[in-house]
Amino acid sequence: MDAIRHVINKDKNLARLLVVFLMVFVLCTALKGSMFVSVSNFQSMGKQFPEFGLLSIAMAFTLFTAGIDLSVVAIANLCAVLMAKFLSVVIVPDMSSSAVFLMIAAACFMAFAVSALCGAFNGFLIGVVGITPILATLGTQALYTGFAIVMTNGSTLGGLPKQLAATINGSVAGIPVPIIIFCVFAAISAFIMSKTTLGYKLRMLGTSVKASTFSGFDNVRLFMINYILSGVLSAAAGIIMLGRFNSAKADYGASYLMEAILIAVLGGVDPYGGKGNISGVVMATVIVQMVSSWLNMYEDISNFYRQIIWGGLLIFVLIYNYIVNEREKKQAMKG
Repeated sequence: MDAIRHVINKDKNLARLLVVFLMVFVLCTALKGSMFVSVSNFQSMGKQFPEFGLLSIAMAFTLFTAGIDLSVVAIANLCAVLMAKFLSVVIVPDMSSSAVFLMIAAACFMAFAVSALCGAFNGFLIGVVGITPILATLGTQALYTGFAIVMTNGSTLGGLPKQLAATINGSVAGIPVPIIIFCVFAAISAFIMSKTTLGYKLRMLGTSVKASTFSGFDNVRLFMINYILSGVLSAAAGIIMLGRFNSAKADYGASYLMEAILIAVLGGVDPYGGKGNISGVVMATVIVQMVSSWLNMYEDISNFYRQIIWGGLLIFVLIYNYIVNEREKKQAMKG
């Protein structure tokens, strides 16, 4: 308890998110009762949030450096399409289960390698060419989505090995595999940002490019690494999506981009760079998933309203964070 109290006192944003979490949980429970707190609903949430949670952490990495990555969903879908195409070619009907799993592992390795290249290209455009992150990743979003559309002819790729879906949709000790994947990548990301020199340098880069340069840091290298990390996290999300849908398509998860930005900002990551942590992003992911699951329980609320809800919530969070930051600045000046 003392350790939890210390963390909350040290991180005011996390304390606010815990309050929001409890308020949302109580509200959803009060309105939907046993339907919301049922085991099946929690299992459903556990299978859904890891994919856009990973995309949110990927987005958070780029926001840490005062950038943004609009290509995260495109990279996830491109990797899923490549995996589906690869598996459809190398796996034959009479192949043994061990050989199938070996091919799946090779496909995952290929996905991470391609995602790293996509991230490196983003980092090159931003760090070397000097293109503004929002424009660079807007362009690569269209580029990567275009590649996926060409490879699929705009259709859905199915016929994947049953072992892939069984593994991704399975569980270990009662814990869904997607949650395990999410926790592993979230823990690694949190360690990088809070415990390593790389994390410190990324924060410095986000706070001030000039200060980072005068400190002797290689800004180009930092941009490259940062967007490579974003790409790898996106690939992990793409693998989960591939297993959950048991198919791949160029435009899966189109709404995830808005949610990823919303979650990162709601989690306390400053769009101007230098502030935030992964624990806040994880908490925000759970909160958004609760709201999403609650909305799913109302049949008369169309999915078309989701963009309005997420967009309005994002604007509200940005305004709220601005007010809080201005208040903290005034208090610091008085102090």
